[in-house]
Amino acid sequence: MFQTFLLVTVGILPSIFSLWVIRKSHQQTNLRLRQAANSVPRGRMLPMSTSDAGDRYYLEGVGYLIGDITCQFNARSGYLRCAVNPDGPCEGCRFYEEKQYLYNEQKTF
Repeated sequence: MFQTFLLVTVGILPSIFSLWVIRKSHQQTNLRLRQAANSVPRGRMLPMSTSDAGDRYYLEGVGYLIGDITCQFNARSGYLRCAVNPDGPCEGCRFYEEKQYLYNEQKTF
């Protein structure tokens, strides 16, 4: 009888230990997520200053965009100009690449 009890106990102990470790890791993960969420400032991002109003465009359904919207690298955002030159200006930027458009050409016979 004692041998059976010992065998069952030794068989169950790794599972119980594993569940305990999993529970602790979940608690630590939740704690870190809560700390990260609480450390983020609650204020809204403000768009670029009004001195940059010259390269600001309004696009219907999207809102205000800044920078040269014909550029391949334009971020299409009211907060960030582009990936390679976020502070601008767009005029004379050496990274400028014109956006390539793909057209579906349908041939009719």
